[in-house]
Amino acid sequence: MVRYLLRRVALAAAVLWAAFTVSFVVLYLMPGDPVATMAGGGLDGEPVSPAELDALRARYGLDRPVLEQYGQQLWSALHGDFGTSVQNGQDVRAAIAEALPYTLQIALAGLLVAVVGGTTLALAATYTRSRWLKQALLGLPSVAVSLPVFWVGLMLVQVFSFGLRLFPSVGAAGPSALVLPAVTLGLPTGALVAQVLAKSLDQALDEPYVTTARAKGVGRPAIHLRHALRNAALPALTVLGYVVGNLLAGSVVVETVFTRPGIGRLTVAAVGVQDIPLVQGIVVFAAAVFVLVNLAVDLVYPLLDPRIATGAHA
Repeated sequence: MVRYLLRRVALAAAVLWAAFTVSFVVLYLMPGDPVATMAGGGLDGEPVSPAELDALRARYGLDRPVLEQYGQQLWSALHGDFGTSVQNGQDVRAAIAEALPYTLQIALAGLLVAVVGGTTLALAATYTRSRWLKQALLGLPSVAVSLPVFWVGLMLVQVFSFGLRLFPSVGAAGPSALVLPAVTLGLPTGALVAQVLAKSLDQALDEPYVTTARAKGVGRPAIHLRHALRNAALPALTVLGYVVGNLLAGSVVVETVFTRPGIGRLTVAAVGVQDIPLVQGIVVFAAAVFVLVNLAVDLVYPLLDPRIATGAHA
């Protein structure tokens, strides 16, 4: 168990290092000068002098050789220090902490929509005796996955905000403002859950233990919920890390469409001005969430099926 955990921690550290390094390289390959973008036209629209630009570069360490900047930023990141935002001088950790609660709201709400909706659809599709209804239900996830997130958001706004006037179209004021973003974010993720879970349920229902349960007179609802679902949940749980990645990536689009504050909009703004410290802080944070969720999934496996040894996932 200890060896397994050490390997997982080492892999997580490698993922975080790769995320930091790739973001650093990509940002430096982008055209433009982040300091010049930050300085803009100066006060009262006056041009910024070269001396002022040089002072700003020195302040943020951007006047050093690239490798030296990389080494310094990596060393600081290892100590949890990602510096200050080039946009406004705010501490990167404070900026992420300020935006995080808004993103957590829609991410958790979207995850709830995805899990409840996807599980319900998978159970309904595998429970019905009607062949045409099963095929129709199993076809819905493919349609949902193919729909662009921004288009879904705009359609929901058009119908439920502008048409029926049931929910606000923008902002983050109150629970009602969370409904449409959560549905927009949860729809493609729920479709993925439904696809994986429905296939796993079909396989589980053909297993010998289900045949034995039927022979003992166990009813269909109990077989579905108590026997098949528990084992079918394992493959669905495997994609949880990918699901979390989808939610984090989708938050960029959803927060933009619904004009909500959060990590997504913070990322868009930071990339637009090549705010290297802020972008790297966000990338490392997202990567950390991803690896922690995947580690938690691996540790939960034996609780769902005691036959699975932790060492088997090493």
